[in-house]
Amino acid sequence: MATLVIERMYAYSGTTKDKGQYVYYGKTAGCIVTGDEDGVKAVARDVLYAMQHVGYVVPPAADCGWLGKIGPGPSYGDIVEDVDTPTGYDSEFTNKNTTVMTWNLMHAAKLLKEAGGYPTDGNKIDEWYQVTNAADQNPEYR
Repeated sequence: MATLVIERMYAYSGTTKDKGQYVYYGKTAGCIVTGDEDGVKAVARDVLYAMQHVGYVVPPAADCGWLGKIGPGPSYGDIVEDVDTPTGYDSEFTNKNTTVMTWNLMHAAKLLKEAGGYPTDGNKIDEWYQVTNAADQNPEYR
């Protein structure tokens, strides 16, 4: 499912917004991975690379994960009999990393908002075509 979402994001990544930048510029991205097997870092690496590749800003520590016991068993948030809290909610490691990720995403989003988004110098698509067309028409321009 995540692969399908990323493929759809790539399909729209060439769309520009009113500032002439790609549509995903000026937004932050993070990745939460849950499951009962290893692989959080590998999944987060691939997802966050794809997100930054289409234009998102990825701040430090923009991923977190929860892994249950290896093998079949309850997933994060599952209710288990005779347990006061859903599975995983009491994981100090997960809670710490989720909190750090959330604050870093909010700080990056605030910085982008205060700056009016990502600066447009050098990344406005229509200006790129003007420069490349001028160079094609006049080789001495280069």
